[in-house]
Amino acid sequence: MDQTTRTGAPPANRKLLVLAGVLLLLPLVGLLWVGSYARKEPVIGGFPFFIWYQFLWVFLCSAMTYAAYRLVLKARPHRPISEDGAGAGEGEVER
Repeated sequence: MDQTTRTGAPPANRKLLVLAGVLLLLPLVGLLWVGSYARKEPVIGGFPFFIWYQFLWVFLCSAMTYAAYRLVLKARPHRPISEDGAGAGEGEVER
């Protein structure tokens, strides 16, 4: 195997991808761990904690998903589509 062959994303890019994965995992943990929010108190605006906690996650999930999307874009830059419709490969040079 040639030593110049790339076997994956560079370490800095891997860290961004791991961070994106963690951002996507946080809402799952926060919402699936029901015991942490299965209570009525504190009440805000007449809504028990159980309800407004889940509603808060609607906004948190969208923010974390967007942040993960931006991190993935940064870790894996866009490859322009060539005239024949195929994406530029790793070894190809952009014209």
